[in-house]
Amino acid sequence: MKRYMRRLLIAVLTGITLSATAQNITKPDLAPVKELPVLFHQTAAEYRALCYQAFNTAKLQLELQLKKKKRKEKWAIVTDLDETILDNSYSEAKLIKEGKEYTGASWKQWVNLAAATEVPGASDFLRWVKAQGISIFYISNRDTSDVVRTIDNLKGLKLPDADTAHTLFKSSTSSKEERRKKVMQNYQVVMLLGDNLTDFTAFFEEKDLAQRAAETDKVRTSWGQKFIMLPNAIYGDWENAIYNYQRGLTPEQKEAKRKSLLKEPPTVQ
Repeated sequence: MKRYMRRLLIAVLTGITLSATAQNITKPDLAPVKELPVLFHQTAAEYRALCYQAFNTAKLQLELQLKKKKRKEKWAIVTDLDETILDNSYSEAKLIKEGKEYTGASWKQWVNLAAATEVPGASDFLRWVKAQGISIFYISNRDTSDVVRTIDNLKGLKLPDADTAHTLFKSSTSSKEERRKKVMQNYQVVMLLGDNLTDFTAFFEEKDLAQRAAETDKVRTSWGQKFIMLPNAIYGDWENAIYNYQRGLTPEQKEAKRKSLLKEPPTVQ
């Protein structure tokens, strides 16, 4: 009887082990929501290629426009900072490794380090722009209290126009429209660069997914000409639009929303 019970116990334990092994083999390796986008920014040569492509296109377009520039005209470009000129993926990577969520405090700590590196190709492009006599304005939704350390970061990267006169940060509203208009009062803005649709025009503000797509199509001829888009798979209004700009959703609610928007192949008749 003891021998029988021993064999039975071994069989049960072996079955449990085999079942667990089978589950581990068949279960997909699902990386956290933010992990793969951060790795894309930090390791993918494709990401670097997209950035170089954006800045090369911007330079080509400006070269064409400069041929028509009148001597007395004051030209400027307007550019976003985060994930357009400055790479902040290190901050996200740190949060992932520590198992923490983004907070205003964690972002403030990162900004105060003034340690962001350049988005590939950004510094060469901006220095070339300045050499053509074109002013550069950095319109960012970093808080106005971040100006000093951000300028330190820009100077550390030897970027032109790194001063308070050329950095227009958020003081009250996240809309950049008024700050863009302020630049336009004294300059002809010939190009805008960003990683988020609202970096270009107010028409994109607080729009749902369908409206964002429609507005993007309306100005299709501007992309790659006056509007230069940089890739950002980590965060942005594209993500906020997925959740209908709702704050306070649980991780489970966010996951359900994401899955509901995944498109399967159309049914073939």
